[in-house]
Amino acid sequence: MTRSTDNHGRLHAFRDDALGTDDATGLAERLRDGDLHPGEAMQAALDRIATVEPTLGAFAYTDFDRAVDRARALGDRLRAGDTLPLLAGVPSAFKDNITVAGNPTTMGSDAVNAVPATTDGLVATELSATGIIPVGMTNTPPFGWTAATERQGGRMARNPWHTSRTPGGSSGGAAALVASGALPIAHANDGGGSVRIPAAVTGLVGFKPSQGRHSHERYSKNMPIPIVSQSVVSRSVRDTVTFWTAFEATRPPVKVPPIGQVAPAPARRLRIGMVEQSPAGGPTDAATLSVLRSAARRLEDLGHHVDLMDAPVPASFESDFKDYWGILALATSKQGASLFGEGFDPDALDPFTLGLADNARRRLLRLPLVLARLARTRRKYDEMFGEFDLILNPVLNHETPEVGYLDADQDFARHMERVSNWVTFTPAQNIAGSPAISIPAGQAPDGMPIGVQLGARIGHDRTLLEIASEYEAAYPFARIWE
Repeated sequence: MTRSTDNHGRLHAFRDDALGTDDATGLAERLRDGDLHPGEAMQAALDRIATVEPTLGAFAYTDFDRAVDRARALGDRLRAGDTLPLLAGVPSAFKDNITVAGNPTTMGSDAVNAVPATTDGLVATELSATGIIPVGMTNTPPFGWTAATERQGGRMARNPWHTSRTPGGSSGGAAALVASGALPIAHANDGGGSVRIPAAVTGLVGFKPSQGRHSHERYSKNMPIPIVSQSVVSRSVRDTVTFWTAFEATRPPVKVPPIGQVAPAPARRLRIGMVEQSPAGGPTDAATLSVLRSAARRLEDLGHHVDLMDAPVPASFESDFKDYWGILALATSKQGASLFGEGFDPDALDPFTLGLADNARRRLLRLPLVLARLARTRRKYDEMFGEFDLILNPVLNHETPEVGYLDADQDFARHMERVSNWVTFTPAQNIAGSPAISIPAGQAPDGMPIGVQLGARIGHDRTLLEIASEYEAAYPFARIWE
């Protein structure tokens, strides 16, 4: 089997096989219509994984035999005429920070004991109800704290658009598999940009939903301010829509309206505020700014109104989010056994987790003020939109770095400086509990994808998916195989 590469380090597995160039929605339709057996789709996915995985390093654990068995059993149900979920039989993967029966969950950390779970957690149960068949657990950096998928000892995931670059994080393993064509869709989650960041740097769609649309894992459900959102990375907006349609069929949201039927475009033209510079980190670089402004012009050509605005967060937001980040790391270091199971070894924690925890320990007296200000940001976030319906901004403020830039073994201070200067736009929606979507909007001069983000008020997820659908139809996303 040959793998498709070019002289610029690009690597993908698209070929004339059972998967072809179908997105997850198209593949699911072929499976339902009987044009394709689930076993054939699964075998094609496993063959593609064998092509790219030795280079990409996207998996933490694989579960291929059980995936094949599930695909065969699904074929029997299809022949029997059973009514099945929308994504029944679509090969996928879960991220190594949810509980999945038969698989260990290590949170990307050597400190967590790799013991297979005996039952699915709530998140895995809800994901499985959409019909996807997981083939394993995808790589994530320790506890998902950072924006590149790198673990201690030089273990790293790579970007299929250029294998010398990072696929982002913390859902970088998932993004690498989907962008390379090995899988059509994969589970991802987001506590500060971890769906949107890898989507932006691998040319994918990354949607972070409003809080209330899914259950939580044990480690996240009791956070003082819930910031983790479960979702997917996909190659098309319609795949993200299909996923949430399938998801809502069995799990209605709480305290936010259902996404429901997503139209091909918003019913009216929208007012969009554009933020070019983040109040945190360094300035937005030239390539990113060029793509952002191009996206704004395209939205205006579609009839929407785009005007500049300031970032809708208070001046204290950056330091407050870092302090909250540290509080979570401190809890991880002190309560690891209760959060992640027996055998947790705090001596095996990585330098970044330890540094975050140490910062929090030294700043504990600030905790009440930090939580109060972040809670106020959450309450007041919708008001900060003012006259605008949506907010447009970069996902990241500079081009995709090389692997090793956010190496898990490096000095904490350097790691913090680097991640803080790259990830400046995405955490606000996690604190607010509001939705945001990253869409591929252009490329850097070297061909690497650059995404832009659209954000909405809490519960206005459908509007984001509609404008993203309209944008994609008018300006099709670049494809790795082209």
